[in-house]
Amino acid sequence: MDTKDAQDLMRRIYLERDKKRGVSIAILRTFEELAELSEAVTRGEPEAIEEEVADVFAWLCSIANLMDVDIGDSLTRKYQNACSKCGMIPCTCEI
Repeated sequence: MDTKDAQDLMRRIYLERDKKRGVSIAILRTFEELAELSEAVTRGEPEAIEEEVADVFAWLCSIANLMDVDIGDSLTRKYQNACSKCGMIPCTCEI
């Protein structure tokens, strides 16, 4: 599934509910899912990591939908197929 399909799927499933909850709740839920992802990584649980990555991305899609942002277009503009800071592939920025 590409980003456009993922964002459309989240729009079809959750947009009406997300509109009622609002952006603030969507952001809060994204932070909660990031915390769960962090815990799964810390525990080294591959299945949980996969599930939590999907949850984080789903919430990012919800935020993007609420804000009328196309994730794919945003990524293309920001990174233009290279690092957004140094413009290189791979990135040569200092850590």
